[in-house]
Amino acid sequence: VSAALKGPHAELVEPLLPDDDSLFVVKARHSAFYQTPLEYLLQQHGIGHIVLCGQATEQCVLYSALDAHIRHLEVTVLRDAVAHIHADLAEAALRMMERNMGARLTDVDDMRW
Repeated sequence: VSAALKGPHAELVEPLLPDDDSLFVVKARHSAFYQTPLEYLLQQHGIGHIVLCGQATEQCVLYSALDAHIRHLEVTVLRDAVAHIHADLAEAALRMMERNMGARLTDVDDMRW
């Protein structure tokens, strides 16, 4: 975050800054769950529903959704807050998440926080 704040578009980063008490995991692979303490942190805080956004829909978002699903977590994917490499694969990934994993697909403006 500090490097992004020093970059050429710091004004885009500032509104996204987390609170001081926010928890972080370093995601080094496709899934947010792979070799991270995410599952443990979610359990410790009684969280059973995750909301996914980011890139790439047909890779990281899909794999994180699958790993959440097999851990019996509810999944919501923000359709207008994900990016893709291949549009056709992204559409297929969204359909898979919805149909095979029971993920809820919605837009940011329709999300009830």
